[in-house]
Amino acid sequence: MTTTTTLRAATPAPARRYRWWHAVAVGLTANAASVLPAGFNGDPSFYNDLDTPPGAPPDWLFPPVWAFNNATALWSNLRIANLPPGTPSRTTVLVLEGVDWALFASFSALYFGLRSPVLGATVTVASLGVTAASVVATAGLDRRAAWALSPRLLWLAYASYIATVTAAHNRDKFLGWEPRPA
Repeated sequence: MTTTTTLRAATPAPARRYRWWHAVAVGLTANAASVLPAGFNGDPSFYNDLDTPPGAPPDWLFPPVWAFNNATALWSNLRIANLPPGTPSRTTVLVLEGVDWALFASFSALYFGLRSPVLGATVTVASLGVTAASVVATAGLDRRAAWALSPRLLWLAYASYIATVTAAHNRDKFLGWEPRPA
């Protein structure tokens, strides 16, 4: 009796698929990092006491807008993460999104925790630039994923206007910034 051994060709393991709970973990981590230094929802009285430009949103609007922005961004991030490793621009998008999540997580500590409108505006404008780059890079990979980032891009364009005008017209005790008298 002869034994025949069949050699199977080595097949690569399938690419790891990221699931919805991976996106939830990213979102929860960023939000936890955001609220820990400054407390939940920051301090609305700080925002409400600032001299803001016409069209500035009320403080109650930020949580639902950011919940929507974060949900659509996480969905987009998940689509890109599930592209095959080695896909051109995939790593670029994931790095840009990682930077954007870090900026998001740092905002409350810098703006509310340090009570710094200038640092808040800096983070907001930086996030606008990173999001714009991410939308462009994402569009080359997955148009639906790029469209999912567009609400964040639009909100950050609006928020950049509000934040920069607010920073220019208010005292920043942390940085020692004093607005020029009108």
